[in-house]
Amino acid sequence: MKDLDQFDEIDHRILRALQRDASLSHAALAEEVGASPASCWRRIKALEGAGILGATVRLVNAAKVGRGVSVMCQLRMKTHATKDRQEFEAFIQTRGEVMDCHSMSGEWDYLLRVVVADVASYERFLMRELLAHPAVAAAASHFALSQVKYTTALPI
Repeated sequence: MKDLDQFDEIDHRILRALQRDASLSHAALAEEVGASPASCWRRIKALEGAGILGATVRLVNAAKVGRGVSVMCQLRMKTHATKDRQEFEAFIQTRGEVMDCHSMSGEWDYLLRVVVADVASYERFLMRELLAHPAVAAAASHFALSQVKYTTALPI
């Protein structure tokens, strides 16, 4: 597959359209981007094969399913030993509350986005899970008051 700067305008339109609505049929997508359904299908398969397009999912409104509290949690590790980091990252993969986990540069080692039902649920998760992990030294939590912007669409 070609690099993004080598995509033609149809490729760009397909990526933008699918980021807005991945449920579009190939016919509807073709009409929107100005290509044939067969051409769209081939292009989508090529984008999937190159790893540019991943899984197709539906976004869920967190508040409407009882997960309305969003917390940004910074973590500092006790050590930076490879084994400790790998064990911690494997632990994080098992935690449904953790929506995002980024290894960071700077003062804090990880930044997590955690979604929970309420403050008490977060306190339990923080105290019984995160801070109880043997590799974690400290945490700082920042509660989101409101969501000003949320997107999964990359600027293409």
